[in-house]
Amino acid sequence: MTQMDYKYSLLGSAADDYRKRPLLLQVDDTPMNLFAVLEVKRELPRRWSTLGCFRKIRLYSFLFGLAVTFLIMASYILTGDKKGLLLTPSPYHFSSLVSPGPFAFNLSSVKDYAHIKLVVKSITSKVEFRSSRQIPELKALVNSEPHMFSVIPRKFLPSVKNPCWYEEYTGNITSDPYRTNLYARYSKRFRTVFQHLRNTFREHLFHHDGKLYRMRCLPYFYIIGQPKCGTTDLYDRLRLHPDVKFTTFKEPHWWTRKRFGIIRLSEGFHDRYPVEDYLDLFDQAAYQIQGNLTANASGSPSQPNIIIGEASASTMWDNNAWVYFYDNTTEGEPPFLIQDFVHALQPDARFIVMLRDPVERLYSDYLYFGIANKSAEDFHEKVSESLQLFEGCLTEYTMRSCVYNTTVNNAMPVRLQVGLYIVYLMDWLTVFSREQILVLRLEDHASNRKYTMHKVFDFLNLGPLTKEIESDITRSPASNTRRPADKNLGPMLPITKEILRDFYTPFNEKLAKVLRNDSFLWENNSKL
Repeated sequence: MTQMDYKYSLLGSAADDYRKRPLLLQVDDTPMNLFAVLEVKRELPRRWSTLGCFRKIRLYSFLFGLAVTFLIMASYILTGDKKGLLLTPSPYHFSSLVSPGPFAFNLSSVKDYAHIKLVVKSITSKVEFRSSRQIPELKALVNSEPHMFSVIPRKFLPSVKNPCWYEEYTGNITSDPYRTNLYARYSKRFRTVFQHLRNTFREHLFHHDGKLYRMRCLPYFYIIGQPKCGTTDLYDRLRLHPDVKFTTFKEPHWWTRKRFGIIRLSEGFHDRYPVEDYLDLFDQAAYQIQGNLTANASGSPSQPNIIIGEASASTMWDNNAWVYFYDNTTEGEPPFLIQDFVHALQPDARFIVMLRDPVERLYSDYLYFGIANKSAEDFHEKVSESLQLFEGCLTEYTMRSCVYNTTVNNAMPVRLQVGLYIVYLMDWLTVFSREQILVLRLEDHASNRKYTMHKVFDFLNLGPLTKEIESDITRSPASNTRRPADKNLGPMLPITKEILRDFYTPFNEKLAKVLRNDSFLWENNSKL
């Protein structure tokens, strides 16, 4: 099936959607509404007047206006100033998103400590946790992603620990099987790996009854979150285990982003990555499981105990693409979540979640992803803006709707929602059992790596290691630590920490209760 055969599309006309996509502009300080939506109509260019003087006047006026606009926009971009302009892509086409609630104030000059405390108090008073959610039927999932379900079988090879199967190969064996893979288009590293796979592809085709088959695999386990919680360090250590294989780089983000055509969040939509492109990422590991078919003509895997992992830290929480592709008929909540699709295809999959104090996570996230003008004071202001946006949403929608609200998430200058771990975990537990999800704390991992790695090995049912390999895995230096320049910025302001502590407390309390572990309260937490 060629790429043109995939029946993926946006809801409605894509051309109309992009022509009419609204821009969210911050309005003045009047307590009318937090956002106003401006629809810009693209008109066809009018004919020039036949009079040369008018033509020149209009041309010079246009160029002058364009230059002024460019200078204004450049000043905002270079200074990072949001005081007069806030452009945020929105999937909605109605005139208001949320009201500022009873504590409206100027987002650009948030200095009032008592005022922010009231905002947090208002938010925490609205926190509620549902015991369940509406689980979509399998038929609805298949109808939304028919191609994906047609490619991946419901049963896997019984003699292999990892979920693998043989897929009939009907292509030309002399052609490049990876020529249309979109990961290779945007990644030099993948192009290098695919070149190696291309050279050995024919050697791994299995001949049976006059047909050719290739081994395909999905991950046995997923490291699903959270960002800035030590997932890179866990990934790097697990890669040293001889029975664990990963993709070429850590985060393919297929389930949450590439599947929808999102390459970078700031670039809008590209071509959607079909499931075959995702499966290609595991070919190298599949070849190792399969072994040498020249010596093993039966096709029986030679290394059946090898397992494959995937480590996209967005998988647990990022459902921001839902509103662009699925009908919004569920009162602002996604009709399908990432885990619904994973469960439909892999009901026995395993998941590892690494968490840390959400207050420290947010500051680390800000330092890592911030571009310019980073400071403790700037972080405080961005936190204040984000809290106001979230509180405004809660005046009209449920807490869960606001957590999954794409527009609010895009508008917040810091990712407050990523630290609301319990909201996401409870949704994962609606489809997967508690035994299938291992939840770790970065604080425990940093203080005793040997203990946490043994928990992971046991969870994945991995065999014993030699002392040399175990030593390599547990003693290597930590990965992806804070950069020296960011360390020089120092800690967040004490008042910012107190505000965030109050905000996250009810969510941490529920998390500790669900996990039956008070360490997830992060009450006596040392800074990492």
